[in-house]
Amino acid sequence: MPTPSPLSAPQNKFTASMAVCRANVLRPAMALGACAALLACAVAWKPVAAREGNDQDQRGRIRSEVTLVSILASVLDKDGRPALGLTADQFDVYEEGVKQKIEAFEPETQQPLDLALMIDSSLSEIKELEFEEEAASRFIQKLVRPADRLAVYGFADAVTQLAPFSSNLPSLQAGLRRITPGDGTALYDAVFLGSQALAKNPAGRRRVIVLVTDAGETTSRADFETARRAALRADALLYTIVVRAVKTEGGRNTAGEHALETIADSTGGATYFPDTIGQLGEMFDRIDRELRTQYRVGYYPDPRPPAGTFRKLEVRAKCECKVRSRSAYFSGGRLE
Repeated sequence: MPTPSPLSAPQNKFTASMAVCRANVLRPAMALGACAALLACAVAWKPVAAREGNDQDQRGRIRSEVTLVSILASVLDKDGRPALGLTADQFDVYEEGVKQKIEAFEPETQQPLDLALMIDSSLSEIKELEFEEEAASRFIQKLVRPADRLAVYGFADAVTQLAPFSSNLPSLQAGLRRITPGDGTALYDAVFLGSQALAKNPAGRRRVIVLVTDAGETTSRADFETARRAALRADALLYTIVVRAVKTEGGRNTAGEHALETIADSTGGATYFPDTIGQLGEMFDRIDRELRTQYRVGYYPDPRPPAGTFRKLEVRAKCECKVRSRSAYFSGGRLE
């Protein structure tokens, strides 16, 4: 059973927990299943138009490589349900306002998931903690497939990894039972450190943070913009379930709620506000359904962007639908 590792600052709090993560390697049979799933995903990710290589053409000229930008898009109909069956020609992608040529497309992507499940264990959440753990346990059982990997975290005044990334359901559910209450709420640290952990995982997988909290913020070292940029750089979707013990705006942290909504919108995720704690399971179900019905769209940026910059994105669908996707991506290299 892994020992919980406290994480309290963006600079050095993740070292111990990531060491635990690296030490828990998938068993050979599970790794074989994961590889097979990744192979199937690669076959399904079909190019709409071929892209020339970057080695050397017949005249000896060197071509420069342009990295494919891959975007996950959740498309909802007018009733808020996933809009299925759309084709590549029903999507338009814009980078910095310039329309791009879609060159790869996958409906209902089967790309495996890396998901950081983060549960607020501050004293303000203590009354609901047992119910949250039960709902989260059911979510893990329903969501995680052999090729997927999930990690469990608790956060109060610090962020603690309670189970490293794996698809081992008993280990993940046991991690939930190790959540302990604490003073304070390191909300931005949770987003920052969850993004950092996901960014260290292998490429070619969807990266998701699911955060259950009352949206209070008291003890983080990371600020709002640091957390938001970390999520964008990691290409992580943020889904937040805000459990509000107080329904009136005067008695709760609406600034924290708005901050989480902004980060979720930036990443292409969503924020949910259940009316009662009994609706928590329904919110988890909505996240699970959305993750299983996402479109994946790819393009080669034209013109090629400068390295180390955030680039504005917009995805549109030619239907009576609402599209959620990340609003920016980081072009790699050193940040300007």
